[in-house]
Amino acid sequence: MVIKIHGIHGTTCTQRVLTILYEKDVPYELIPVDWRNMEHKSEDFIKYFHPFGRVPVLEDDDGFILFESRAIAKYIDKKYGAQGTKLTPDEGDLKGYALYEQACMLENIYFDKGAFGLAWENVFKRQKGDGEPDGVMVAKHAAQLDETLAVYERILSERKYLAGDELTLADLFHLPYGVMVRDLGYTSIFEDYPHVAKWFDGLMARESWKQVASFGFRKP
Repeated sequence: MVIKIHGIHGTTCTQRVLTILYEKDVPYELIPVDWRNMEHKSEDFIKYFHPFGRVPVLEDDDGFILFESRAIAKYIDKKYGAQGTKLTPDEGDLKGYALYEQACMLENIYFDKGAFGLAWENVFKRQKGDGEPDGVMVAKHAAQLDETLAVYERILSERKYLAGDELTLADLFHLPYGVMVRDLGYTSIFEDYPHVAKWFDGLMARESWKQVASFGFRKP
């Protein structure tokens, strides 16, 4: 049996997990979730897979269930640590591992705040029938993202990746929402910072992301 991922190929959090699966050379089976018919909010899905009714969800070959894309990615990298790309510093490298966890938090707390906010206002809000983009909120989220990338520029002027000179999960976690924001027309937020632009262009050029991006972003 192979790992099963319950999710939607063209959505951001599922893409985050699939990117890591490709980096680690791990075979998987994508189990499509019928978003339009609210399968993820069904009683069975909430009971057996995700208590908040979201995707993606990992179902391992031994029946182990895990939800939340970043947790799933870390699990995959740990379980298949001996194959594919090394994406986590050794825990014995105390400082290196601490910098890696710090970089993961940068993405989750700072980058995601602005990037998700722009995605929500420009895409998800309409999908959920919650109205049109709020110009004030769009400007606020764009400013948040710009502020974050200004800090990234300083970090990346001193190292190749956010946690050091080796690629980690923390870098790859940025891809789905970062690409979505760029595709929405906010390319200048990245291009205003040369080290950030070089870093992100390198991430987008990775074969793992090309495999995932070839399916494109699909609206649920």
